[in-house]
Amino acid sequence: MGGVRADAVVCRHRRAKHPPLECSDPSDPVCGNRSTNQHTGNSLVRESVLAVSHLSVCLSSGDTVGFAVPRRSGGYVAGVGRSIVAVDWLTQTMTSLAEVDEDKPNNRLNDGKVDPFGRLLTGTMAKEVRPAEVQRQQGSLFSVTSDLTVTKVLNQVDISNGLDWSLDQRTFFYIDSLSLTVDAFDYDSNTGHIDNRRVVYRMEEEEGLPDGMTVDAEGRLWVACYNGGRVISIDPVTGVRLQTISLPVTKTTSCCFGGPDYSDLYVTSASLGLDQSERRHQPLAGATFRVTGLGVKGRPSNSFSG
Repeated sequence: MGGVRADAVVCRHRRAKHPPLECSDPSDPVCGNRSTNQHTGNSLVRESVLAVSHLSVCLSSGDTVGFAVPRRSGGYVAGVGRSIVAVDWLTQTMTSLAEVDEDKPNNRLNDGKVDPFGRLLTGTMAKEVRPAEVQRQQGSLFSVTSDLTVTKVLNQVDISNGLDWSLDQRTFFYIDSLSLTVDAFDYDSNTGHIDNRRVVYRMEEEEGLPDGMTVDAEGRLWVACYNGGRVISIDPVTGVRLQTISLPVTKTTSCCFGGPDYSDLYVTSASLGLDQSERRHQPLAGATFRVTGLGVKGRPSNSFSG
């Protein structure tokens, strides 16, 4: 597609993992749905990428941050270490809400997302020896309800990663990175129960590991390919790859639609694990990119009801 363009909008040498998140209030005159929230190792970073300026606020967490999602009651909820915490940007504070994998101190939370009903789903993994190298089958996937009840819905996970839902909310899409597949489950929106696991897409060798994921307004999947330097679009019904967006970095980590009408795709990347030669050849490694001209739109993010 000739009009597609990828521009670095936040250039920092960091281990940026999770996607830019839309502001919880689209009418916010400062954010205007262009604010992004990321984690960079042990910090949460709030970026406001405007046409004429760039504002960054950093909040140190003291442990690895796996995800950040908006909260209906205000602020954000994040995964820090094995704890799910409430984040207040105004006061620069974090308050613990729940903890997972208490019997596995070497685990940490990774990706997380909220379903259309306000339920949080988030998964864990063993802490990495090196990037993408972990003790296998130590992680799990959890469902967290508004009363902060935590339920394990899947175990023996390697690296719990991208997740999202179909437009009719009956299908849950999920990535366990080391399986090299994008999977689907039947989803019970009343209980958060998942069942009937099947493979939607199997990664090609050159595509690397499936990492973060989002679903657009037409129901197609967009998957960031770690060590693949690209984002791929997939038809979840046919399992066919529809489009490949190449980036000037190899460690693309996640993606999310944003902008005033959700027509921009924001893609995060990592620099951790690159040697000096690779860093010289990838000066934008760790940057966040804005991809325009795709001709598709995303959906607003859901806010946690707890």
